[in-house]
Amino acid sequence: QVQLVESGGGLVQPGGSLRLSCAASGSMRNIGAMGWYRQAPGKEREWVARIVDARTDYSDSVWGRFTISRDFARDGARSMVYLEMRNLRPEDTALYYCHGSGINYLRGREFWGQGTQVTVSS
Repeated sequence: QVQLVESGGGLVQPGGSLRLSCAASGSMRNIGAMGWYRQAPGKEREWVARIVDARTDYSDSVWGRFTISRDFARDGARSMVYLEMRNLRPEDTALYYCHGSGINYLRGREFWGQGTQVTVSS
């Protein structure tokens, strides 16, 4: 009922910036929190940032460098979620996933995109 498609990943030098986008569609009125996770090779997936209504939260590792935001379409069937990443470090290299948490009749459901690769290297 909800589809998430990420874009915007790529190769960037340390200190550079990237903006990730997540196009969310479907039953968006039944999605509460949306956020970003990442998974580096050989590591577990970790939470990066979350937005619920106008409230945002960040992991310690990205606080002050990343900014999450969300746009809503008037029809309630689409939404865009962005992750603005600045001052990127090699340790930010990972596959970044968009995530949505269901509410109402979708409570307990979690939705994931396919991921977009971010590589920080000189």
